[in-house]
Amino acid sequence: MTRFTAKYGKYIKGFLSGLDRLVLRGTIRSIAFAEGLGAYLRTRHVSLVDYEAHVQQMTELLVNNSLAEAKRDGVPIPYLDSSRVSKEDIARHIAAERRIRQGPVCVIRIVEPCWTFDMYRNRETQRRELVARPRKCLHLYHYQIHPVFGFMNARIETWFPFNVQVCVNGREWLARQMDAAGVGYQRADNCFTDVEDFGRAQELLKEQLRVNWPELLDGIARQLHPAHEQIFEGYPANYYWSVYQSEWATDIVFQDPEFMRGCYQKMVLYGITGLGSRDVMRFLGQKLTLAGEVRANFSGEVVSDMKKRQEGVRIRHSVNENSEKAYDKAYTEETAVLRVENTMNNPDDFQVYRPKEGGPEDELAWRRLRRGIADLHRRCEVSQRANERYLDALAGADDSATVGEMLAKITEHKQWKGKRVRALNPFAREDQRLLAAANNGDFTINGMRNRDLQRLMFTDEPATPEERRRRSAWVTRKIRLLRAHGILQQVSKTRRYQVTAEGRRILAAALAATATPISRLTPEALENAA
Repeated sequence: MTRFTAKYGKYIKGFLSGLDRLVLRGTIRSIAFAEGLGAYLRTRHVSLVDYEAHVQQMTELLVNNSLAEAKRDGVPIPYLDSSRVSKEDIARHIAAERRIRQGPVCVIRIVEPCWTFDMYRNRETQRRELVARPRKCLHLYHYQIHPVFGFMNARIETWFPFNVQVCVNGREWLARQMDAAGVGYQRADNCFTDVEDFGRAQELLKEQLRVNWPELLDGIARQLHPAHEQIFEGYPANYYWSVYQSEWATDIVFQDPEFMRGCYQKMVLYGITGLGSRDVMRFLGQKLTLAGEVRANFSGEVVSDMKKRQEGVRIRHSVNENSEKAYDKAYTEETAVLRVENTMNNPDDFQVYRPKEGGPEDELAWRRLRRGIADLHRRCEVSQRANERYLDALAGADDSATVGEMLAKITEHKQWKGKRVRALNPFAREDQRLLAAANNGDFTINGMRNRDLQRLMFTDEPATPEERRRRSAWVTRKIRLLRAHGILQQVSKTRRYQVTAEGRRILAAALAATATPISRLTPEALENAA
């Protein structure tokens, strides 16, 4: 983030980059498919006729053992009949009420969907078979204040194949690390508005990636499933750990809250209007052509959106289930935190330099990034680079030029291809509609055509062929007008047009000028007049 620090460095107190929310899943691979579960049943001499009874017996054994310690120690075991209730809110309330600093908080029981196996009679072969099907089963959510992770939860499905999910928070973890290291800090929710030693805190975040993940996660699984060894005695049934979802957050702590508030408003406007699909794809590791264009074989969807939340305004860009977002995380009287966060749900778009799974260790090559925890370090590295690229892009938000200076570029006539072209008037209704149509997010990937612009400028279908030709000619003149003012450019060897980088800034200024309430403009005008 060289560009970002060069621009805002003197206003920044410190940076923190590391894990935020991390969701890991444990799967017993040997029974995670029908043939594997069938092999397990054969070792137990359980026929498919008795499958249901065996599963019920194992489920009862799992539940009784999983809840035994909680019952013995008087830990609350509430049952929820709706998934709409926040389990975390319940757990945090119990922890605060019982003043729990470490150890079990509660075990929440709830029936939720899962993928499991049923016995099925194949009509064609007239034989019983195991088939994977969605169904519902009891889930046990164990909430605890872990000695390493802090406040966390782990969930186990009580029906074969007994999948496990562990959810931890890197900032919660960091707080415990800083407490142990004697590093002072101020905290707001899951971010830090000030830290005594940012360098030391960053080193502690890096240490999180060097822990023995299998050992820690296997320990949690044993707490969830004390009967595991009894059920699978003599059968290979270890948990394989993978990353279901990771959030990697970069927090920038500004020394002046009002300065950051003003900068962030410009960043939001620039992010939603000035960054096109090619920029978003570049942040999230998608390959473009040598000319910087979207590859023809790309079939995904690029989405940018802005959302006002109780805490502030969030801008988010996503590609193929992965996203990059920014939001003003926290404000105090002395500091403010800008958070940029990469969320990765689908690592298939990225690569890691590793040997082939199961192959010789010395045959290294760039291969697909896996979901397994073996590639967690690379996943975090990719996420950090995505955050850095995004911050450098946000540094492009024009915080010096006024709206008047930007609009001056289009409110005078131009000479284009030897002909005079009229000025644009962003306050005239027809030109407002034209500028808004050019800024439509539907065209950020493939650009716009004449017919696309017609669809936005006219609400009805043309009644005659002559009317269709008349509209096409009218839109052609509008495209020419936008091209003359540098807002649109033609895509090489096509009849499509895309908004230029300068055009994005002009459109942002024009649309902001016409949409900003007078109540927000008046204080600025009075201040300038003074």
